Amino acid sequence: MSQDRQQRVDRIRHSPNFRNGTFRNPVEAPMMVSGKALEVAQEWLWGKRQTRPPGPLPTVALRRESFSDPPPDDVRICWLGHSTVLVEMEGARLIFDPVWAQRSSPWRHLGPSRFQPVPLARDQLPDLDAVLVSHDHYDHLDRHLVRELAAARPGLPFYAPLGVGARLAAWGVAEERIHELDWWEEAVLADGRIRLAAAPACHFSGRGILDRNKTLWASWAAIGGAHRVYFGGDGGYHPGFAEIGRRLGPFDLTMLEIGAWHPSWGSIHLGPQKALVAHRDLSGRLLLPIHWGTFDLAIHAWDEPIEMLLAGAGLLASSLFLPRFGELACLKAPPPPAAWWRPQPPAGTPAA
Repeated sequence: MSQDRQQRVDRIRHSPNFRNGTFRNPVEAPMMVSGKALEVAQEWLWGKRQTRPPGPLPTVALRRESFSDPPPDDVRICWLGHSTVLVEMEGARLIFDPVWAQRSSPWRHLGPSRFQPVPLARDQLPDLDAVLVSHDHYDHLDRHLVRELAAARPGLPFYAPLGVGARLAAWGVAEERIHELDWWEEAVLADGRIRLAAAPACHFSGRGILDRNKTLWASWAAIGGAHRVYFGGDGGYHPGFAEIGRRLGPFDLTMLEIGAWHPSWGSIHLGPQKALVAHRDLSGRLLLPIHWGTFDLAIHAWDEPIEMLLAGAGLLASSLFLPRFGELACLKAPPPPAAWWRPQPPAGTPAA
């Protein structure tokens, strides 16, 4: 065993979040509400829902040149679908959970497929200062993309929770470019512009039937001199959001999952209503909903999460940050809160 690998194994064994061979959540977090498994299975098999949009969703096509001249005194966001978000802040460019795979699946021809392509081709990705990974599920960690980045950009650093580094190393990322963090640990990008903090999340991990919870999952805070953003990744509601807000916030932007949820799925997914509560706990100013509109990973209709979020926002409606796929949007001038995902009337149709 190499020295780097042995150090990773030792850090896992000594983590306060690792017990009896697996990582644990900060609070008790059942995968399923007791007694609901049969009901959920029946709904999955026979429930009627529109699982995909009726047509292509509004998208802004991008090229590498699209990212030239980022604003020097603002944060610029580009949501590329599901949980993939490119963040430009204080001279640094970060990408969270980058996934370009056609399917959220270990198989090439089976599993949930994208509703439509990513608005930015892989070979058009601009220069990056860091890749941040929340956990190792297929819809958050793209093996093929990691291999491409490792080969084409050998100096690019990856930041991931404990245990995920072994996967990155196996896919070609140089050991010295892998930075594994436990909850509440921090790292600083090489030039000191941005502080990265791994924070607790309430979820699970694994890419097969034999590796459940062998790697850690985390949320991330990116903290600059003037701006702070929070990336929730994937996970359910827990009281720790308030502690994250106290210790690492307040945040100019929170990026929180709203999709792939069900009221019977225990405490491992937020859903739209709990996302609003978490946003408040985190002391967030703007909320970017993620983890929706890209893959069919749940029982609900494809647009139910965003419609529920909009309906339940109330006084927080002005806090919703709702860019289209690929739209470059700045926090100081957020996009108008339009429901762009709804079918648009034909040109020339009189307004109601």
